[in-house]
Amino acid sequence: MAALNGKVALITGAAGDIGAAIARRFIAEGATVCLSDIDDDRGRALADDIGEASFYTHLDVTTEEDWRIVLETLLSRHNRLDILVNNAGTLETGTIEDTDLATWENIQASNSTSTFLGCQAAVRAMKETGGGVIVNMASQAAVRPRPSTLAYAASKAAVINLTKTVATHCADNTYNIRCNVVLPGAIDTQMIYKNQAAGESDEDFVAAVNARYPLGRMGTAEEIASAVLFLSSEESKFMTGAQLRVDGGGTI
Repeated sequence: MAALNGKVALITGAAGDIGAAIARRFIAEGATVCLSDIDDDRGRALADDIGEASFYTHLDVTTEEDWRIVLETLLSRHNRLDILVNNAGTLETGTIEDTDLATWENIQASNSTSTFLGCQAAVRAMKETGGGVIVNMASQAAVRPRPSTLAYAASKAAVINLTKTVATHCADNTYNIRCNVVLPGAIDTQMIYKNQAAGESDEDFVAAVNARYPLGRMGTAEEIASAVLFLSSEESKFMTGAQLRVDGGGTI
């Protein structure tokens, strides 16, 4: 039997590389998937490509009203939410000296406030329909930050602690809700190239990133999708509040 047979999932940031990989993996495992993003063109194209097991809805994850609308839409169609993957986020580089307040606030909103809003909406829905699973997306940077990832690292550290508090709150058997977090290392997606220095060739950049990892390479979106699938399935039913590091040994 497929690992997610009959489950209803909501994936944020689904138009991006990792979100799309998670969506495809979930559908292959029997789930019905609500794809959400602010990039409506890419989101709708993904839904069209995946087929009838998915549908797309616009979601600005920093906006409480958008979360309300999306949950109402999802529940009206399927009467339940079994899995939420808080995947949406952004990366901007900058040190303590050159990060301005607007950048700091935008990253906190996109990465940590969005996860708070998603968890809150999901818990309210899941506890009424028998429980579910929340998977949040943090980063290796949360536990091994670099000077240039000041705001990003801080926002992802907040996601880890948010995950723990949600997991503890929902540990009561009457909720039946688990909440875990994935910590990817460098993943070969469009976002990673935001760390590339001006004038640095792609080849030199990739070689430098790969050299930071004991396994000698960046990860793939599909490898992150495998980790999210594990945490979303019954295979991880004795895990909550856990940090799953998928980082090629980068935090050893």
